[in-house]
Amino acid sequence: MGYVTQDSWDAHYGEGCSFRPLDDTEVTLLRELVPAPPSGGHALDVGCGTGELARHLAAAGYTVDALDHAASALSIAEQTPPASGTVRFVRCDIERDPLDGLHSSYDLIAFRLSYAFIGDRTRVLHRLRERLGPGGAIVVITPVAAAVPADRRGIALDEEEIALLSAGWHTAEQHDAAGLAFLVLRDPAPGPVTYRGKGRPSPHALTGAGAVVTNEAGHVLLGRARRGTWELPGGKNDAGESFVEAAVRELEEETGLTARAADARVMAILMDSVNGMPRVTAAVRVVDFRGKPAVREPDLIRRWEWHDIADLPTLAAELFTPSAHVLNVVWPGLLPDLPPVHRYPLA
Repeated sequence: MGYVTQDSWDAHYGEGCSFRPLDDTEVTLLRELVPAPPSGGHALDVGCGTGELARHLAAAGYTVDALDHAASALSIAEQTPPASGTVRFVRCDIERDPLDGLHSSYDLIAFRLSYAFIGDRTRVLHRLRERLGPGGAIVVITPVAAAVPADRRGIALDEEEIALLSAGWHTAEQHDAAGLAFLVLRDPAPGPVTYRGKGRPSPHALTGAGAVVTNEAGHVLLGRARRGTWELPGGKNDAGESFVEAAVRELEEETGLTARAADARVMAILMDSVNGMPRVTAAVRVVDFRGKPAVREPDLIRRWEWHDIADLPTLAAELFTPSAHVLNVVWPGLLPDLPPVHRYPLA
């Protein structure tokens, strides 16, 4: 189960080792909080070890399926029958083996000192709660991280894990069992998943869009930037803005040309880097627009010009690298000797 291999569990029990015995506090809580139904009930003991809890539940009126994936533990468990009632010991890895052989409905599903060793806890709990009968309960008896040495935290649950375990139930009680957490979960209440971020991230990348606009003669629009390059209309995304929305907005802010988002499409996503920072650029083709280009941001652009596409490989000035990559998406192979870029074409 999860953190420890099957061979190590077999060795653990084969060497005569076990775990903390069931004590009077646990017995009292089991009797008071999850008694067997008057007509008897079914219980599932997950990670039963040598069978102490399973035998107690059988004597208390349950018919018990006791699971463990350590053959040595089950061999020891089967040597001591319950004082009364029925226990069926089953070799089963609760995370990996099919559960077809289990009863379809349980009144009690118990994890005693075993839950912390399960790796895929959420998935296992979801599958088992589907077998919980009406009025049934899941009981998890576990050490808590704050009460064990740091080098043994793997056998315990911390507060965050206990809160996660308790989520999605109408009733989640926690009791103290002589230093152990005794959790009783009733009435599953799975809700829709919710979403949240992880706080404000540190700056990691530049993202933006380059807009390719051609006029009725097939000429492409480039601006002469004050930093000495030719470049397409475009720029960085605003928060919450799509690449198409960014391209259309920047086109209007920089040139005065207006276009609808419906008249623009992303043709590829391009990724390179600048000064060690990742840069992501969307190649956006604008197929319809209104107006005539004008300098709207004179601090950035000196003028806008319509260029013959065939002239681009011999421009007597430098092309802004992201603009060159975008142009090469629309007219593949047009520009020679481009700097490296990762290109992800879109249908």
